Amino acid sequence: MQDASKKTFIFLFLAVSFVLLPGCTNWKKKYEALQVEHQNLKGLLERERAEKGQLASQVSQGRQTIEELQRQIAERQQSPAEASGFGEGYDVAFDPTAGTITVTLQNAILFDSGKATLKKNTITELDHIYSVLRSKYSGRQIDVVGHTDSDPIKKSNWQDNWELSAQRALSVVRYLIKKGIPSEQIRAVGRGESQPIASNASAAGKARNRRVEIVVHMR
Repeated sequence: MQDASKKTFIFLFLAVSFVLLPGCTNWKKKYEALQVEHQNLKGLLERERAEKGQLASQVSQGRQTIEELQRQIAERQQSPAEASGFGEGYDVAFDPTAGTITVTLQNAILFDSGKATLKKNTITELDHIYSVLRSKYSGRQIDVVGHTDSDPIKKSNWQDNWELSAQRALSVVRYLIKKGIPSEQIRAVGRGESQPIASNASAAGKARNRRVEIVVHMR
């Protein structure tokens, strides 16, 4: 009788084990599958966050590019005189290759014929140029370049056009230094008749060639 009971118990134990073991295996597989899915979702989330960060950076860079283009367009719509800060009424030229901004003043505005002393009524012009140089181009190297036409010196005490152009450039330099431009930042250059911008065959061309250029070096 005891043997029969023992056999019955063993049979039931084996039957229950047979039923439960496959269940445990299934739960383990489901757990492992959930773990894999969790890792996949975690990876997707991290990738999405990274992509959002890159997108935000691209949007920021794009906004900066648009603002820069808008600024450049606005500057190009301005005349060189406006863009430089000197304002309308001034002959201003940019040279991107040389990295310079040049303001040209005709000698008739600054000097009497054959003279190197500044006219009193030119002070307003030079004061305006000085204020722009100090406010927008502080610390930049400045050349003041004197030019003449090709007519030889006859009625003045100058030895030649080179001396006249140099003395006129010096008069402007001295005035700007007196106003406040540091002496180490500015220099005078005489070019005489060597760099004409118009033909000396006409009176109008000669008038254009008689000039003083204020050259601001931007680099």
